[in-house]
This record gives sequence, structure tokens and C-alpha cells, in this order.
Amino acid sequence: MSRTRCRTGAFRLDRRAALGLALAAPLLVPLARRARAQSLEKLSFHTDWRAQAEHGGYYQAIAAGLYRKAGIECELRQGGPSLNIGQLLLAGRVDMIMSNSFEAFTYVREGAPFHTIAAIFQKDPQVLIGHPGSGLDSFDKLKGKTLLIGNGGRVTWWPFVRKKFGLKDEQLKPYTFNMAPFLADKNAVQQGFLSSEPFSIAKAIGREPEVLLLADAGFASYQTTIAISRKLATEKKELIQRFVDATLEGWSQYLAGGPATEAANALIKRDNPDQTDERIAYAIKVLNERGIVRSGDALTGGIGAMSDAHWKVFYESMADVDVLPRGLDVTRAYSLEFVNKGIGKS
Repeated sequence: MSRTRCRTGAFRLDRRAALGLALAAPLLVPLARRARAQSLEKLSFHTDWRAQAEHGGYYQAIAAGLYRKAGIECELRQGGPSLNIGQLLLAGRVDMIMSNSFEAFTYVREGAPFHTIAAIFQKDPQVLIGHPGSGLDSFDKLKGKTLLIGNGGRVTWWPFVRKKFGLKDEQLKPYTFNMAPFLADKNAVQQGFLSSEPFSIAKAIGREPEVLLLADAGFASYQTTIAISRKLATEKKELIQRFVDATLEGWSQYLAGGPATEAANALIKRDNPDQTDERIAYAIKVLNERGIVRSGDALTGGIGAMSDAHWKVFYESMADVDVLPRGLDVTRAYSLEFVNKGIGKS
């Protein structure tokens, strides 16, 4: 049996093993199958961080052979703290990247020929985390709290939250991606991601923290979007459609969990040994419970759906707090051509 040619960026063969496979393949693989494998079209996709359940749909599409069935050889590359994947896309070193609404408008502002073609996360999974029993059940309760927020948050979502809930910059202290300052201050509120920091904090103190989802405050950014050059999306439209369809089906399967996702989770743990079965299960649970993938436009258009109205609301909310400049052509940030086809619609 020939093995799938879809792979993750972490998969490597040493020179001798690779040579051995190259020599053995003509003898072991039937001619028809070799011809089929050779016909697979190559695409590369770069995630925004190390492998995790938040990337599960892509790993599922590999593990379940969905890309292969779509005639695609998909190279899934991991992100990390030292990688600027946006620069890799601009330089043409990768075909597509995992992105967000802010980056899409950066392309518009800079006149760069890139845009968004799918939005996997309908809700931004960023959260604010309070201590157990602190009563942090609404954004109004943030007044008077010490807010541990990093530089990225201060120039993106913080101006929106500050204005909407009457908060002050004086409340801010640096967030260093270390939960020790939060644990030491019962009045502190820390930023994080729904599927990550709340899990780590609960493991550290033995109790579930209070969690506020920024999307519930009206922060309307799409997250884990697919960004691509306009040139590639135009010249290889049919190929990109097959990639998007296989990816969305991968997400539909992955969110269902169960034995069918074990191979995908094994790939995630192989690429990122810090991921455990418990952490992955927690992430899938909260992604489903809070409607991160299946909510908003996805309820009618299927996974990955987007709408003109959603993009306009987000842009205007960010322009109102001077995070984005006025006068940008919102429609240049995205294309609806590849989504809203009902895939994975619940």
C-alpha cells in the first residue's frame, strides 16, 4: 500500500531512508497508484503557532486523507515564537497562512495583493481571566481590576473594550506570558486564549477560573482565517476550492471528536509533544461549548463562512477607536467566493 503524500512540516526522513524508499517505490507501488500520486498538486499552509487542537481541522484533513482525496499534496508547517508567517506569505515562501481580520486590513492599507478566503473561527477565542470566586461574570466588573495585557492586545482589542466599558489605561500592567503575577494578585485579570490559559490555571490551582470571552463583548474579529495571494486564488481557483472544501470537512470531522480523530491528535502530539490528550480534549470541549467555529455566519453558511455585514461591523468598530484608519475599502480584505457552501453546517 502506498502512503499518503500529505504531511506536516515536522515529518522528515534521513538521507539513507529517503534513498531506500526512492529505490523501493517502483518495485512496491503499482503503476496506477504511482501515476495517481504523481498527479497530486502541491500546496503549503503555515499555521500561526505550534501544533495544537486549535489547528485540528487541518491535521484531520491530513490524517483522514481528505486532501489526498481532493488531489492535493498538503504541506502543513508549524508556526512558533521566532517566525513571522506574514512575511513568509509576502515573500512567496508559503502558499497560504493562518491569519486574522487585522492582518487582512493591513494588506488593504499597504496595498498588498493578499486577502482572506475563509474564517475558521467565527469568534475570536481571546479571553480575560479572573480568579475563581472573584465574581468576574461581566465586562462591567473589570473596573478597578489590575489588567495584565500584552503589547499586541493593547493596540488591537483593548481600545475597543476600554471605550465600551469605561476602563482606563492606568489599570494595565504588562503580561509576560507567565501566570505567576496573576496567581499572586487576587485582584488581577489576565489575558489568554479560551482553550489554553484557563486550562493551565485550573491545573495550577485546582479550580476553574472565571472567563470572559472578548467576542461576547462585541469584539467581532474573525480568527484563524486563511490568507492567500490574489494571484494564486485567481490562477488556481479550482485547486484552492478543493483545498478549502477539504479543510472545512476536516474541521467538521475533528469537532465531532471520538475515534475518528485519534490519528489527527497523534499527529498534533508528534509535532508538539507539549500537547497531551487532556489538553486537547479540553480545547475541543470549549471550542464546541462556546461556538468558536459553529456560530455567527457558520450557522447558515457552514464552517469557514464569512459575510459582508460581519466584516463591515468589525472594521467600523475598530475605526471608531482609531485602531484602523478610516477610508479603507472593506471589500478588498476578503473574498466570499470559496465559502458559504454549507460544509459542516450543524
